Amino acid sequence: MRISGACRAFGRRLFFYVSCNRRLIYFCLTLCYNQRRKHIQNLATKFENLTIQSDFIFKKVMSRKRICIHLLEELLQIKIADINYLEAEKSLEPEFVSRGIRLDIIVADDKNTHYNLEMQVKNTKNPDTKNYVLPKRTRYYQALMDIDLLQKNQEYDLLPPTYIIFICVFDFFAKGNYVYTFKKRCLEDLELELPDEATTMILNTKGTHGSISKDIKSFYDYVNNHVINSDFTRQIDDEISYLKLDSKVRREFMLLEARLLDERREAKAEGKAEGKAEGLAEGKAKEKTATAKRLLSMGLSVEDIAKATSLSVEQVEAIKAEQA
Repeated sequence: MRISGACRAFGRRLFFYVSCNRRLIYFCLTLCYNQRRKHIQNLATKFENLTIQSDFIFKKVMSRKRICIHLLEELLQIKIADINYLEAEKSLEPEFVSRGIRLDIIVADDKNTHYNLEMQVKNTKNPDTKNYVLPKRTRYYQALMDIDLLQKNQEYDLLPPTYIIFICVFDFFAKGNYVYTFKKRCLEDLELELPDEATTMILNTKGTHGSISKDIKSFYDYVNNHVINSDFTRQIDDEISYLKLDSKVRREFMLLEARLLDERREAKAEGKAEGKAEGLAEGKAKEKTATAKRLLSMGLSVEDIAKATSLSVEQVEAIKAEQA
């Protein structure tokens, strides 16, 4: 059976097409593999470079009772027999419409005092108001902690004492204090304190004066510069070293980073979609306004223009007033 020249030409083109696509597929697969490998390598490097300032590492370290108890005892100058963890990095989502928040560490001691420990690396501003968010964030965390307790059928007058503790690597108030402690007081009589048993503490690891224990000062030095100058910070550093050798912890970190990346991508996609919708709506509004102006110049009545453009009579009258 003889094959015509046209068939041979078609066969050559088909072979060339398949060959090129095979190369393209191979190239794409190789590119995806290399990108994925590079991403994993970047995550591995990021994991190795994590310090106590990382939310992930801070949560893991403070999940060790002896370390968390000692930090609270040294900070508050009290004795704590034991603590219970009420879910590390717990997400509080009240029934009413509000933002959910994730708290790094929530513990309750043997006297039922509740503590929320947070590591704060950035002094964040609201991009819309340009105001720093830390003060309102402390108020928000306090409210959500109370609501969470109330949802567990806790009578409000039996709410336990609470401490909201922010460990900041910046001096929010620029006063140089090691610690800023806040309770509610009467403005007319500053010695009169409202006994609601709610305390907010903002720790300043960059502080230069005030009264703190040697172990808290060494903790500050470790947070700031990874300086190990006490048995307490040696324990913390050893714990971090053990964590970095744990393959389960490494895997947990990578999964967490992947989840956070997905959340950021989803938020970015939603933002683009909202921006596109707003842009389309703005464009339609401008088009209607331009049409109304042309019809006004042609002498049509306000009522007819409103019907033609789907604008209200008041909107058309406002456009007419602008042209007058």
